[in-house]
Amino acid sequence: MRNKKPSGMSEKEYEIVELLRKLDMNRTVALTLACLSSGEEITSREIEKNSNLRQPEVSIAMRYLKDNNWVDIREEKKTEGKGRPVKLYRLVTPLDEIVRNIEQKILLESRYVLNNIEKLKRLA
Repeated sequence: MRNKKPSGMSEKEYEIVELLRKLDMNRTVALTLACLSSGEEITSREIEKNSNLRQPEVSIAMRYLKDNNWVDIREEKKTEGKGRPVKLYRLVTPLDEIVRNIEQKILLESRYVLNNIEKLKRLA
């Protein structure tokens, strides 16, 4: 069953989410990655709004993206008022390269599984 498309997300972005989910990517990471897919810099608040995620979910997804060196995080001080600086996010690894990375990982895992099946056949 397809989840409901977040209202702030384009059809193309949501299709990216759906395909990433079929490749076993975590839902929050897939939604966040789709929001960043244009390559433009975007605030955490914009990601929350476009993806219907809560702030803690965006933070967790960002940690995953940062750990994979796919995203750059920059802080900008607010021009008025007090409070925390605004965090801005931007993909530093293009989406097509991320897709190739996912593809390579899946191919390696598939080879490993097929090798084990072959070993089992020889032992059977």
